Amino acid sequence: MHKFVISTSSFDTDNNPIVQRLIHAGLQLVTNPYGRRLTEDEAENLLREDVIGMIAGVEPLTERVIQSAKSLKVISRCGTGMDSVDLAAAKNKGVTVLNTPEAPAQAVAELTMGLILACLRQICKTDQQIRKGEWPRTQGSLLAAQTVGLIGLGHIGKRVAKLCLAFEANVIAHDPHIDQVPAGVKLVTMEHLFETADIISLHTPYSAELHHLLNAQAFARMKSGTLVINAARGGLIDEQALKTALDDGKLGAAALDAFEQEPYQGVLFECDNLILSSHVGSLAKEARQRMELEAAENLLHGLVKNGLINDG
Repeated sequence: MHKFVISTSSFDTDNNPIVQRLIHAGLQLVTNPYGRRLTEDEAENLLREDVIGMIAGVEPLTERVIQSAKSLKVISRCGTGMDSVDLAAAKNKGVTVLNTPEAPAQAVAELTMGLILACLRQICKTDQQIRKGEWPRTQGSLLAAQTVGLIGLGHIGKRVAKLCLAFEANVIAHDPHIDQVPAGVKLVTMEHLFETADIISLHTPYSAELHHLLNAQAFARMKSGTLVINAARGGLIDEQALKTALDDGKLGAAALDAFEQEPYQGVLFECDNLILSSHVGSLAKEARQRMELEAAENLLHGLVKNGLINDG
């Protein structure tokens, strides 16, 4: 019997009509038994036997994993980023790779706004002080008075720009892959963005070329007191350099929803001007439902196109 894998740490299979359709079509469903992000070895083991398609999370689908999955024909990412998939290896093996770029965009954009506002008004720090019996009169800053620099103007970046403009912030952006920008947004060089933005928010996919895009040199170019937000991918930031910039006051604060190694355990726990979030950008109920449905639809269409199941 052919199988399909859902490797995300959670997935509402019972209320997903496309998943149920695949099961009724005679495919056996295999789910993630660990309730967390799979390692490379675990992904390889899960895909070995008779698996023709998968709904993937952010586990490393490396060349080794893809080559060992002898029957695999379709990878449907439940999310936007494709950096966890070796696309060249998939192409060479004839594996179709699909994603759901639109579904999580609003959820990630709204979390980004929450992180920005929490940093500006020091909401988390104030909460902690009150719980210790203090009554701080913390003076924050207005988003309307800030220049927000967005690195990446894709599905998510454009939404963040729109939301920031609604708060009357000045918005600049850097994205070498686009020519047109939303009304009210100014396209600038990376250097100009580093040097002029009060808030820098990352909304670009990860690639080897962008590894540690924000490093010690980048932080040195930023204005004193800059806020850094990352709801994209962990590898975009040099975490040790970030800690140094937070500790010496170069950065005013930072907020991270993504880390190089997850679950995160590291030196950033020592920073009291840092907000940590557990890679939950897409985990808004409505967005998650749409994302799971689109991922299942992509898998179905991919399997039909490959002639592995019948359409209808």
